Amino acid sequence: QVQLVESGGGLVQAGGSLRLSCVASGRTFSRFNMGWFRQAPGKEREVVAAISRSGDSTYYADSVKGRFIISRDNYKDTMYLQMNSLKPEDTAVYYCAAGSSRYVVLAPGEYDYWGQGTQVTVSS
Repeated sequence: QVQLVESGGGLVQAGGSLRLSCVASGRTFSRFNMGWFRQAPGKEREVVAAISRSGDSTYYADSVKGRFIISRDNYKDTMYLQMNSLKPEDTAVYYCAAGSSRYVVLAPGEYDYWGQGTQVTVSS
């Protein structure tokens, strides 16, 4: 079992920044590929960014490319999402997830463990 706890969400004006954190416990963090997902009201959960076990491989959704940065610190069992130039359409609940697949995957169903989510609201 892996427990994931997100933090860092909040209310920010358009153009502002937030940094999300996801702290893992229970099993060796470095054994898992990790991902950030988000879900807005009435919409399906979508991948935002994903990162490999070592952190040397990353993926970004087109909608956040150039604005968000995913990273991880395997010594601190923590993953981060630096969100810059935020837009109102970034408003959603953001979730972190851990997956034991061999490669970085993007489908929510491929992830084994999920956090409870943190709300991000961007005002115009």
